[in-house]
Amino acid sequence: MQTILGANGVIGNELSKLLPQYTDKVRQVSRHPKQVNATDELFPADLLDAAAVSEAVKGSDVAYLVAGLKYDANVWAEQWPKVMGNTIEACKRHGTKLVFFDNVYAYGRVNGVMTEDTPYNPCSRKGEVRARIATTLMDEVKRGELQAMIIRAADFYGPQATLSLTHATVFERLRAGKTPQWVGNAKAVHTFTYTPDAGRSVALLGNTPSAYGQVWHALTSKEAITGEQFVRVACELAGKPYAIQVAPGWMLSLMGLFAPVLRENKEMMYQFEHDYRFDSSKLERALNVRPTDYRTGIKAAL
Repeated sequence: MQTILGANGVIGNELSKLLPQYTDKVRQVSRHPKQVNATDELFPADLLDAAAVSEAVKGSDVAYLVAGLKYDANVWAEQWPKVMGNTIEACKRHGTKLVFFDNVYAYGRVNGVMTEDTPYNPCSRKGEVRARIATTLMDEVKRGELQAMIIRAADFYGPQATLSLTHATVFERLRAGKTPQWVGNAKAVHTFTYTPDAGRSVALLGNTPSAYGQVWHALTSKEAITGEQFVRVACELAGKPYAIQVAPGWMLSLMGLFAPVLRENKEMMYQFEHDYRFDSSKLERALNVRPTDYRTGIKAAL
């Protein structure tokens, strides 16, 4: 049995499509889980409920924590430590291996390339939360209490990645015949992880015994693409003339007064004002796999 905690999000769905290569028993766990494969077992549970998480994990060889919480720093500070604590205790109790799907917020602003060895230096409240729960998890691993790993991805793009920045600002606007938008510095390099590659990375690593006890970066193209270049490729593939609207920081601050999600994104703007380079060479070398190039990924997202 392999169990997905926080099922039916974009990564959970991509992972679900691939797990039948490794097992015929997949359990989907969330408040309102849905089948991805015809044989999936459904287990409704709230990850904030320790007893429910324990029952959800029971009998599982591997559990994948791919949950997303409301994009709010206060919610994260209160709920992520509980979710991680409940998951760790459940996996220890039932002898289940744990794969935690994470982001790069714990690294903070990095001058250069983000790798698995990049130290935690968060410069946001959300980053502080992610650094805390990642440290909690790997401390359990170091003590020999748990078999686990962390897999990190850069910002997303891809089919069904409807909560990603590029979905709203680039792909949806092109579909509606509008000019694509960007935030921050459109001339800065910004790496994106293609969501099917993220799912592939999680499935591969979760079923590789030697991968446990480590931090990994999900497969991500090394092409140094800027916001302008990303939009240019999208316009070309959509058969539209190149055009881009760039929202300055002060405009986002003003918009944040009326839109909570933009207000929450303000502390993360450093990621779009400076180069954001992410490297997955470790995984590419270890399992001899390659990420999808941007042109192919952008075409699929369109």
